[in-house]
Amino acid sequence: MGENGFEPNFPPDALAELAAIESNPPTNDLKNGIADLRNLLWSSIDNASSRDLDQIEYAEQLENGDIKILVGIADVDHLVKKNSALDRHAAKNTVTIYTETEMFPMLPEELSKGLTSLNEGQDRLAVIVELVVKENGDVPGN
Repeated sequence: MGENGFEPNFPPDALAELAAIESNPPTNDLKNGIADLRNLLWSSIDNASSRDLDQIEYAEQLENGDIKILVGIADVDHLVKKNSALDRHAAKNTVTIYTETEMFPMLPEELSKGLTSLNEGQDRLAVIVELVVKENGDVPGN
């Protein structure tokens, strides 16, 4: 992995940022026009045991036969600031690598499986993308 530029270990400055986030996690209260969509029946394509949920989906058939789809993407930016040590490490690696015996996460598991994960029963911030699929399968505007 190292020969290909992947850094499997988090540098000390990134771990220090993580410790600061964990010691003072922000609240996810609804302010500044943030919509509360917790009442919707969200689903995930991840398996039932996964705790690293960075995307969830919701679908609703409209009266005209179209289907409204919402995709929720974990809002990591509210904890990991641009150009921070955590952000630089994630940008360098760009992915989580899964091997048969070990996982090398792009972000520390305390974030990816904890503070930013869209796990059931946890209040989390997400960026929502909405699209409508027409009854014939077209997606206008895309």
